[in-house]
Amino acid sequence: MSQQQLNLKTIKKIRTLTVLIFFVSLTSFGQVENVFTKEVKDITAKYDSIWDSSKETIVFTGSSSVRLWRKLQEEFPNHQIINSGFGGSQASDLLYFIDELILSYNPKKVFIYEGDNDLWAKKRPADVLDTTADIIRRIKAKNASTQVILISAKPSISRWKIRGKYKRLNRKMERFTQDDPNLFYVDVWKPMLNKRKLKTDIFIEDGLHMNQKGYDIWYAAMKDLVNQP
Repeated sequence: MSQQQLNLKTIKKIRTLTVLIFFVSLTSFGQVENVFTKEVKDITAKYDSIWDSSKETIVFTGSSSVRLWRKLQEEFPNHQIINSGFGGSQASDLLYFIDELILSYNPKKVFIYEGDNDLWAKKRPADVLDTTADIIRRIKAKNASTQVILISAKPSISRWKIRGKYKRLNRKMERFTQDDPNLFYVDVWKPMLNKRKLKTDIFIEDGLHMNQKGYDIWYAAMKDLVNQP
């Protein structure tokens, strides 16, 4: 076999391998990016049947601490509430599904709880805030008058060892909201503590998610922001 034939054969192998790597990478990317697709479809299907587009809407969204707040509508009966929380999500997931979970409802207010899972996955507080800022920009691009409320990362028994990262994220989020009259920060960290100690009776068995006592704290922290014009 000539040197030219060997070179052509090598080039063909390289091209085949490149195409194979491309399709494997594309498939893997799709699987990662769409891990929440079914849950998001279930959420949108639920609200397609009950959401009244003629009424002002308040969206609560983010990870499982929002998803498991099952009494949200009951606790705010004078408002149309959309709970589009999806368990295990990070800020990047919310950005990916922002159209389905936020923008499609043309909300007057959006309460966002992300960052908890991000920090546990070893993301930096600054990176979480950058993604959150992208979410806010998308919301404001749709309607500049939409109020966005960032819910602080909460303390928990199971993640107490990285509380320092949570506190850094909370400080960054609070500072970020100070220069925009339609941007707010709600602190649930301090009310879930007894001085410097965590209130342990507000969690279910996994030490991460809250029982009704925990959600009573969240309700008290957010009710004025929900009810204000």
